Amino acid sequence: MDQLLIDAPAATLLSLKTDELRSPLLDLFCRGAYQEGDFVLSSGQRSTYYINGKLVTLHPQGALMVGRLLLDLVPPETVAVAGLTLGADPLVTAVSLVGVYGDGQSPTPKGQRTLFPLIIRKEAKGHGTRAYIEGLELPSGSSVTVLEDVVTTGQSALKAVDRLQAAGYQVNQILALVDRQQGGAELYQSHNLPFQALFTIKDIQAHWATVNAA
Repeated sequence: MDQLLIDAPAATLLSLKTDELRSPLLDLFCRGAYQEGDFVLSSGQRSTYYINGKLVTLHPQGALMVGRLLLDLVPPETVAVAGLTLGADPLVTAVSLVGVYGDGQSPTPKGQRTLFPLIIRKEAKGHGTRAYIEGLELPSGSSVTVLEDVVTTGQSALKAVDRLQAAGYQVNQILALVDRQQGGAELYQSHNLPFQALFTIKDIQAHWATVNAA
């Protein structure tokens, strides 16, 4: 199973500065999460490439790296991280865990932050409370940052924003792993929602081309 891991011990991934995690995370994207071919996206658009972010976020090393990198971008007033199931589920978990446990080595975790994870259902729960949002109920007006793995048109994260606002929360930013640069950023801007992505599609494609040329 070792061939599924990148050549970096856990202690190294915990101790590296976050900007030094970008290269190994790009390596992980290029191990199969990014593919070229003929694909139909969830938006219905056809594409010559596809990014399966879950192959990164459901990877033990990938989860740690994205948790650390995204945590660095979460605004200081944020009390929860949230996102639409299924793509955001591992993201909100990773960021919340990294926030609480920091570098995992110090008696008092370095940079410790308490961020509650919230998962937004696509449809209301069919039984019990019939809730759209899973997670602890937070005070009305709490600041929430929305997480997304890959942004195309931006509709998925916007649906999460709508559900959170309907529940009385304040969404302060949208953070993503990859921006495909196909209208998502512009959609968020039109709704006055700050947006950042760790990588653009050009970053992924440039690294993929370098790896495959070797």
